[in-house]
Amino acid sequence: MFERKKFRLRLPSRTLLLGERTLVMGVLNVTPDSFSDGGVYLDADAAVTRALDIERAGADILDIGGESTRPGSQGISAAEEMRRIIPVLEKLRGRLRIPISVDTSKSEVAEAAAYQGAEILNDVTALRADPRLADIARRRKLPLILMHMRGDPRTMQKKPFARSVLRDVSVGLCRAVAIARRAGVAKSQIVLDPGIGFGKSVAQNFVLLQKLPELARLGFPLLVGVSRKGFIGRALGGVPEGERAWGTAAAVAASILGGAHIVRVHDVAEMVQVARVTDAVLHPASIAVRSGAK
Repeated sequence: MFERKKFRLRLPSRTLLLGERTLVMGVLNVTPDSFSDGGVYLDADAAVTRALDIERAGADILDIGGESTRPGSQGISAAEEMRRIIPVLEKLRGRLRIPISVDTSKSEVAEAAAYQGAEILNDVTALRADPRLADIARRRKLPLILMHMRGDPRTMQKKPFARSVLRDVSVGLCRAVAIARRAGVAKSQIVLDPGIGFGKSVAQNFVLLQKLPELARLGFPLLVGVSRKGFIGRALGGVPEGERAWGTAAAVAASILGGAHIVRVHDVAEMVQVARVTDAVLHPASIAVRSGAK
Protein backbone atom coordinates (compact mmCIF):
# COMPACT_ATOMS: atom_id res chain seq x y z
CA MET A 1 0.00 0.00 0.00
CA PHE A 2 1.31 3.47 -0.91
CA GLU A 3 2.88 5.44 1.95
CA ARG A 4 2.25 9.19 1.86
CA LYS A 5 5.20 11.48 2.38
CA LYS A 6 4.72 14.05 5.14
CA PHE A 7 4.91 17.80 4.52
CA ARG A 8 4.50 21.05 6.44
CA LEU A 9 2.51 23.83 4.81
CA ARG A 10 3.13 27.23 6.38
CA LEU A 11 0.20 29.63 6.57
CA PRO A 12 0.32 33.11 8.13
CA SER A 13 -1.67 31.91 11.16
CA ARG A 14 -0.46 28.30 11.57
CA THR A 15 1.34 25.33 10.04
CA LEU A 16 -0.67 22.52 8.47
CA LEU A 17 0.75 19.03 8.80
CA LEU A 18 0.11 17.03 5.65
CA GLY A 19 0.28 13.26 5.57
CA GLU A 20 -0.33 12.31 9.19
CA ARG A 21 -4.03 12.31 8.40
CA THR A 22 -6.06 13.42 5.39
CA LEU A 23 -7.21 17.04 5.50
CA VAL A 24 -10.71 17.76 4.25
CA MET A 25 -11.30 20.94 2.26
CA GLY A 26 -14.95 22.03 2.20
CA VAL A 27 -16.24 23.72 -0.95
CA LEU A 28 -18.20 26.98 -0.84
CA ASN A 29 -19.22 28.25 -4.28
CA VAL A 30 -20.46 31.83 -4.19
CA THR A 31 -21.64 31.63 -7.80
CA PRO A 32 -24.92 31.47 -9.73
CA ASP A 33 -23.75 28.71 -12.08
CA SER A 34 -21.41 26.16 -10.47
CA PHE A 35 -22.23 22.63 -11.61
CA SER A 36 -23.38 21.31 -8.22
CA ASP A 37 -24.50 24.15 -5.95
CA GLY A 38 -24.64 27.22 -8.17
CA GLY A 39 -26.95 29.94 -6.86
CA VAL A 40 -27.45 28.37 -3.43
CA TYR A 41 -24.92 30.54 -1.58
CA LEU A 42 -24.75 33.63 -3.79
CA ASP A 43 -26.16 35.75 -0.94
CA ALA A 44 -23.36 36.71 1.45
CA ASP A 45 -25.30 35.82 4.60
CA ALA A 46 -26.25 32.42 3.20
CA ALA A 47 -22.60 31.85 2.29
CA VAL A 48 -21.45 32.73 5.80
CA THR A 49 -23.99 30.35 7.33
CA ARG A 50 -22.78 27.59 5.01
CA ALA A 51 -19.12 28.34 5.85
CA LEU A 52 -19.82 27.91 9.56
CA ASP A 53 -21.73 24.70 8.82
CA ILE A 54 -18.73 23.40 6.85
CA GLU A 55 -16.47 24.07 9.82
CA ARG A 56 -18.86 22.37 12.25
CA ALA A 57 -19.05 19.35 9.93
CA GLY A 58 -15.33 18.78 10.45
CA ALA A 59 -13.58 20.46 7.53
CA ASP A 60 -9.95 21.43 8.01
CA ILE A 61 -9.96 24.10 5.29
CA LEU A 62 -12.69 26.22 3.67
CA ASP A 63 -12.29 26.84 -0.09
CA ILE A 64 -14.29 29.84 -1.36
CA GLY A 65 -14.77 30.40 -5.08
CA GLY A 66 -16.59 33.20 -6.89
CA GLU A 67 -16.21 31.99 -10.49
CA SER A 68 -17.64 28.78 -11.91
CA THR A 69 -15.18 26.54 -13.74
CA ARG A 70 -17.74 23.93 -14.81
CA PRO A 71 -17.45 22.68 -18.41
CA GLY A 72 -18.73 25.35 -20.79
CA SER A 73 -18.53 28.27 -18.35
CA GLN A 74 -17.53 31.61 -19.85
CA GLY A 75 -15.68 33.31 -17.00
CA ILE A 76 -16.27 36.65 -15.27
CA SER A 77 -14.31 39.82 -14.56
CA ALA A 78 -12.11 40.27 -11.51
CA ALA A 79 -14.46 43.01 -10.29
CA GLU A 80 -17.45 40.66 -10.39
CA GLU A 81 -15.51 37.87 -8.71
CA MET A 82 -14.49 40.20 -5.89
CA ARG A 83 -18.05 41.50 -5.56
CA ARG A 84 -19.13 37.94 -4.79
CA ILE A 85 -16.43 36.75 -2.38
CA ILE A 86 -15.04 39.79 -0.55
CA PRO A 87 -18.25 40.48 1.46
CA VAL A 88 -18.21 36.83 2.56
CA LEU A 89 -14.58 37.04 3.67
CA GLU A 90 -15.31 40.28 5.54
CA LYS A 91 -18.24 38.70 7.40
CA LEU A 92 -16.22 35.58 8.27
CA ARG A 93 -13.30 37.46 9.83
CA GLY A 94 -12.93 36.44 13.45
CA ARG A 95 -15.76 33.89 13.20
CA LEU A 96 -14.03 30.98 11.49
CA ARG A 97 -11.29 28.94 13.18
CA ILE A 98 -10.20 26.96 10.12
CA PRO A 99 -8.08 28.59 7.39
CA ILE A 100 -9.65 29.91 4.20
CA SER A 101 -8.47 29.10 0.69
CA VAL A 102 -9.59 31.26 -2.21
CA ASP A 103 -10.28 29.53 -5.51
CA THR A 104 -9.19 32.08 -8.11
CA SER A 105 -6.95 32.45 -11.14
CA LYS A 106 -6.75 36.27 -10.98
CA SER A 107 -3.98 38.08 -9.11
CA GLU A 108 -6.26 41.05 -8.29
CA VAL A 109 -8.74 38.74 -6.60
CA ALA A 110 -5.99 36.86 -4.79
CA GLU A 111 -4.54 40.11 -3.44
CA ALA A 112 -7.93 41.35 -2.23
CA ALA A 113 -8.78 37.99 -0.67
CA ALA A 114 -5.42 37.78 1.11
CA TYR A 115 -6.01 41.25 2.53
CA GLN A 116 -9.30 39.95 3.95
CA GLY A 117 -7.65 36.95 5.58
CA ALA A 118 -7.49 34.18 2.96
CA GLU A 119 -4.40 32.06 3.68
CA ILE A 120 -4.18 29.70 0.68
CA LEU A 121 -4.37 30.43 -3.05
CA ASN A 122 -6.00 27.75 -5.22
CA ASP A 123 -5.42 28.32 -8.94
CA VAL A 124 -7.26 25.94 -11.29
CA THR A 125 -5.24 27.21 -14.26
CA ALA A 126 -1.85 26.51 -12.63
CA LEU A 127 -0.67 30.07 -13.41
CA ARG A 128 -1.55 29.90 -17.12
CA ALA A 129 -4.26 32.55 -16.79
CA ASP A 130 -2.28 34.95 -14.63
CA PRO A 131 1.34 34.14 -13.64
CA ARG A 132 1.32 37.18 -11.33
CA LEU A 133 -0.66 35.12 -8.86
CA ALA A 134 2.65 33.47 -7.92
CA ASP A 135 4.01 36.89 -6.96
CA ILE A 136 1.09 37.33 -4.54
CA ALA A 137 1.81 33.92 -3.01
CA ARG A 138 5.49 34.79 -2.55
CA ARG A 139 4.94 38.26 -1.14
CA ARG A 140 2.13 37.21 1.19
CA LYS A 141 3.88 33.93 2.11
CA LEU A 142 0.81 31.90 1.16
CA PRO A 143 0.69 28.28 -0.02
CA LEU A 144 -0.17 27.90 -3.70
CA ILE A 145 -2.28 25.06 -5.10
CA LEU A 146 -1.59 24.40 -8.79
CA MET A 147 -4.23 22.41 -10.66
CA HIS A 148 -3.86 20.83 -14.07
CA MET A 149 -6.45 21.75 -16.68
CA ARG A 150 -6.24 20.84 -20.36
CA GLY A 151 -7.59 23.89 -22.19
CA ASP A 152 -10.01 26.17 -20.37
CA PRO A 153 -13.48 25.66 -18.85
CA ARG A 154 -15.20 26.88 -22.02
CA THR A 155 -13.57 24.27 -24.26
CA MET A 156 -11.87 21.68 -22.03
CA GLN A 157 -14.37 18.88 -22.68
CA LYS A 158 -14.54 19.61 -26.42
CA LYS A 159 -10.85 19.53 -27.34
CA PRO A 160 -9.05 16.24 -28.07
CA PHE A 161 -7.97 14.53 -24.88
CA ALA A 162 -4.30 13.74 -24.25
CA ARG A 163 -2.98 10.45 -25.57
CA SER A 164 -1.25 9.87 -22.23
CA VAL A 165 -3.12 11.59 -19.42
CA LEU A 166 -0.44 10.86 -16.81
CA ARG A 167 2.27 12.41 -18.98
CA ASP A 168 0.06 15.39 -19.85
CA VAL A 169 -0.69 16.09 -16.20
CA SER A 170 2.91 15.55 -15.06
CA VAL A 171 4.39 17.81 -17.73
CA GLY A 172 1.77 20.51 -17.18
CA LEU A 173 2.24 20.55 -13.42
CA CYS A 174 6.03 20.57 -13.67
CA ARG A 175 5.78 23.55 -16.01
CA ALA A 176 3.58 25.36 -13.49
CA VAL A 177 5.96 24.56 -10.64
CA ALA A 178 8.83 26.03 -12.65
CA ILE A 179 6.89 29.28 -13.13
CA ALA A 180 6.08 29.46 -9.42
CA ARG A 181 9.66 28.75 -8.40
CA ARG A 182 11.01 31.42 -10.76
CA ALA A 183 8.63 33.86 -9.07
CA GLY A 184 10.18 32.98 -5.72
CA VAL A 185 7.53 30.63 -4.29
CA ALA A 186 9.22 28.12 -2.00
CA LYS A 187 8.93 24.49 -3.04
CA SER A 188 7.54 23.70 0.42
CA GLN A 189 4.61 26.07 -0.26
CA ILE A 190 3.35 24.32 -3.42
CA VAL A 191 0.53 21.75 -3.58
CA LEU A 192 -0.36 19.91 -6.78
CA ASP A 193 -3.83 18.93 -8.00
CA PRO A 194 -4.20 16.59 -11.02
CA GLY A 195 -7.43 18.33 -12.03
CA ILE A 196 -9.87 15.43 -12.07
CA GLY A 197 -12.64 16.28 -14.55
CA PHE A 198 -10.83 19.20 -16.16
CA GLY A 199 -10.11 18.30 -19.77
CA LYS A 200 -10.04 14.55 -19.22
CA SER A 201 -12.21 11.74 -20.49
CA VAL A 202 -14.23 9.61 -18.09
CA ALA A 203 -11.69 6.78 -18.32
CA GLN A 204 -8.76 9.18 -17.89
CA ASN A 205 -10.14 10.41 -14.57
CA PHE A 206 -10.08 6.86 -13.26
CA VAL A 207 -6.58 6.36 -14.67
CA LEU A 208 -5.39 9.39 -12.70
CA LEU A 209 -6.87 8.01 -9.49
CA GLN A 210 -5.13 4.72 -10.20
CA LYS A 211 -1.81 6.45 -10.95
CA LEU A 212 -1.76 8.97 -8.07
CA PRO A 213 1.32 7.29 -6.52
CA GLU A 214 3.23 8.17 -9.68
CA LEU A 215 2.20 11.82 -9.40
CA ALA A 216 3.28 11.77 -5.76
CA ARG A 217 6.80 11.03 -7.00
CA LEU A 218 6.98 14.61 -8.25
CA GLY A 219 7.74 15.44 -4.62
CA PHE A 220 4.80 17.67 -3.66
CA PRO A 221 1.71 17.18 -1.52
CA LEU A 222 -1.39 16.26 -3.51
CA LEU A 223 -4.88 17.70 -3.40
CA VAL A 224 -7.62 15.74 -5.18
CA GLY A 225 -11.11 16.99 -5.99
CA VAL A 226 -13.54 14.30 -7.12
CA SER A 227 -16.68 15.47 -5.34
CA ARG A 228 -19.93 14.86 -7.28
CA LYS A 229 -18.12 15.09 -10.62
CA GLY A 230 -19.44 13.89 -13.96
CA PHE A 231 -17.14 10.90 -14.29
CA ILE A 232 -18.75 9.46 -11.15
CA GLY A 233 -22.21 10.00 -12.59
CA ARG A 234 -21.19 8.31 -15.83
CA ALA A 235 -19.76 5.31 -13.99
CA LEU A 236 -23.06 5.00 -12.13
CA GLY A 237 -25.16 5.09 -15.28
CA GLY A 238 -26.16 8.75 -15.32
CA VAL A 239 -26.81 9.53 -11.65
CA PRO A 240 -27.33 13.32 -11.17
CA GLU A 241 -25.02 15.52 -9.07
CA GLY A 242 -27.10 15.44 -5.91
CA GLU A 243 -27.12 11.64 -5.80
CA ARG A 244 -23.39 10.99 -6.14
CA ALA A 245 -22.38 10.92 -2.46
CA TRP A 246 -21.73 7.18 -2.39
CA GLY A 247 -19.76 7.29 -5.63
CA THR A 248 -17.86 10.29 -4.30
CA ALA A 249 -17.08 8.36 -1.12
CA ALA A 250 -15.48 5.56 -3.14
CA ALA A 251 -13.43 8.04 -5.19
CA VAL A 252 -12.33 9.92 -2.06
CA ALA A 253 -11.18 6.67 -0.43
CA ALA A 254 -9.29 5.73 -3.59
CA SER A 255 -7.65 9.17 -3.64
CA ILE A 256 -6.43 8.80 -0.07
CA LEU A 257 -5.14 5.28 -0.63
CA GLY A 258 -3.30 6.63 -3.68
CA GLY A 259 -1.55 9.36 -1.71
CA ALA A 260 -3.84 12.42 -1.54
CA HIS A 261 -3.01 14.70 1.39
CA ILE A 262 -6.09 16.91 0.96
CA VAL A 263 -9.50 16.02 -0.49
CA ARG A 264 -11.83 18.78 -1.72
CA VAL A 265 -15.50 17.93 -1.12
CA HIS A 266 -19.07 19.24 -0.95
CA ASP A 267 -20.54 16.66 1.47
CA VAL A 268 -18.21 17.48 4.33
CA ALA A 269 -19.59 15.45 7.26
CA GLU A 270 -19.88 12.30 5.16
CA MET A 271 -16.43 12.64 3.58
CA VAL A 272 -14.80 13.37 6.93
CA GLN A 273 -15.99 9.90 7.97
CA VAL A 274 -14.66 8.42 4.74
CA ALA A 275 -11.30 10.10 5.30
CA ARG A 276 -11.00 8.96 8.90
CA VAL A 277 -11.79 5.33 8.11
CA THR A 278 -9.46 5.30 5.08
CA ASP A 279 -6.72 6.83 7.22
CA ALA A 280 -7.30 3.99 9.70
CA VAL A 281 -6.69 1.49 6.90
CA LEU A 282 -3.39 3.25 6.15
CA HIS A 283 -2.33 3.55 9.81
CA PRO A 284 -4.31 1.14 12.03
CA ALA A 285 -1.86 1.42 14.91
CA SER A 286 -2.38 5.19 15.24
CA ILE A 287 -6.14 4.73 15.43
CA ALA A 288 -5.73 2.12 18.16
CA VAL A 289 -3.54 4.49 20.18
CA ARG A 290 -6.01 7.39 19.87
CA SER A 291 -9.04 5.29 20.75
CA GLY A 292 -7.37 3.32 23.50
CA ALA A 293 -8.28 0.08 21.71
CA LYS A 294 -6.09 -3.00 21.69
